[in-house]
Amino acid sequence: MTSLPKKWITFIGISILLVLVGCQGESDDENAKKENNDAAKITEIVGIEPGSGTMNIAQDTVDEYNLDLELTPSSEPAMVTELQNAIENEEPIVVTLWQPHWMFSEYDLKFLEDPKETLGASENIHTMVRQGLKDEQPSAYQLLDNFHWEVEDMNEVMAKFGQDEDVEPREAAEEWIEDNPDKIESWTEGIEPVDNETIELAYVNWDTELSSTNVVALVLEELGYNVELTPLDMGIAFESLSEGEVDGMLIAWLPVGAASYYEQYKDEIDDLGPNLEGAQQGFVVPEYMDIDSIEDLPTK
Repeated sequence: MTSLPKKWITFIGISILLVLVGCQGESDDENAKKENNDAAKITEIVGIEPGSGTMNIAQDTVDEYNLDLELTPSSEPAMVTELQNAIENEEPIVVTLWQPHWMFSEYDLKFLEDPKETLGASENIHTMVRQGLKDEQPSAYQLLDNFHWEVEDMNEVMAKFGQDEDVEPREAAEEWIEDNPDKIESWTEGIEPVDNETIELAYVNWDTELSSTNVVALVLEELGYNVELTPLDMGIAFESLSEGEVDGMLIAWLPVGAASYYEQYKDEIDDLGPNLEGAQQGFVVPEYMDIDSIEDLPTK
């Protein structure tokens, strides 16, 4: 058997060594990339009020994807503050958020893809009233039944007060009403004015619901109503409406967001249908993060 020349043995040895070093370098680069990946730095998902439909489906999503993350209850204002702080410092963050929301007008944000669809598809926001309102206060009932607007309308109102602490939701609603007389006319056409009747609307202290509730309250006032606005948690709002303690609300996200409350009280309230269609909720991150799907988040 002919042996290889010594110089060829040396050449082959050096080649093998270079290949091994190269592979090791690639492995080190991949590990470093993994360690520096935005998803790897995430330890929690910043949520909103515990017990809300949004938090329920968020927890279902954490479980379904087997995520190694803590779903942290908070409130909308606190969640927004944490998101703003993270964006200011270009830090990774995941929050439960929804559209319409003024944050989408102010910042570059994106929903993480949800291949398993545990967060649901498109949502609608429904108007609901107490049973008996149609007969007892027909003008208010008709206005609440007629009220319908678009995602862009709500975002316009939210942007006015969400980005400027000196602007109150009522002021933003007044400005929007002045700019949209045709829509107001379509809601009020044929409705008989009243003489200082009182109507009470419940709302959740979210920017979306502050927007719609203040717009409708102002239009009801133009019809002669004395409007009382009562802030309540979503579950309490449904319960109060079912017991006739409040007259109406424009806050029920369906088929997912308020599903648990709706199933509990749907036989004791009147659902007037969507006042806004095409809403969405899910896990949201800033655009600068290099992840696009819930499947990119850390798992157990």
